[in-house]
Amino acid sequence: MPDESALSVSGVSRSFGGVYAVRDVSLSVADGEVCGVIGPNGAGKSTLFNLITGHLAADHGRITFLGHRVDRLAPHRRARLGMSIVFQAARVFRGMTVRENVMVGSHGRTKAGFVSAALRLPRHRLAERENAAEADAALERVGLAEWADRPADRLPIGQQRALQLARALCARPRLLLLDEPASGLRGEERERLATLVEELRASGLTILLVEHDVAFVTRLADRVVVLDLGQVIADGPPAEIRADPLVLAAYLGQAS
Repeated sequence: MPDESALSVSGVSRSFGGVYAVRDVSLSVADGEVCGVIGPNGAGKSTLFNLITGHLAADHGRITFLGHRVDRLAPHRRARLGMSIVFQAARVFRGMTVRENVMVGSHGRTKAGFVSAALRLPRHRLAERENAAEADAALERVGLAEWADRPADRLPIGQQRALQLARALCARPRLLLLDEPASGLRGEERERLATLVEELRASGLTILLVEHDVAFVTRLADRVVVLDLGQVIADGPPAEIRADPLVLAAYLGQAS
């Protein structure tokens, strides 16, 4: 595995009302690595995720992505660099089909401009056909091909989560950020998601997986970072993390 980091978080802190949700957190994700972030409720996982994606601003610290400092960039500018996000809460565009929702992921890198779109010029129509084909391929990959022409807001929660993942993949990410992706999924849906993440890992995609489910993360991650009370208490291979006394006390003991 390459040594250079795709993502580097260095000394990042964020407080709310004088109370630190994340304090002096540092971690790195190597190119092609699946890094899991776990911790008990209130550990600071969601805050850290939002700091990395740009939906929260850090009080202190530095975040770099592919050699670019991004902690001062808006979320859409981070996305243009290659970050794609799958949020815990399903986010779909109402009034659009499943395919149209997934096609949104391609629009950030579409070269046909506003004038081409407004006038429906050949360049725009070609781009739309290409985006639709890519969306269909992504839907096939996540098991939603048969839902392509249905209204997206009528999908069950598990399929809406899969739709978000397909949309993120259409952006051709360099880094895929997954926020509690297994939350609320049934056994079969969780297994399908785990298999897909394993396939993405095998393809070389860099993934940051923030999740409460220890077994889910340790199955999929190359390395696991553990947060407790806003600070990193462990960082290492899954087998070491599962046996770490600090982790057992802070998290695994609570989960048993």
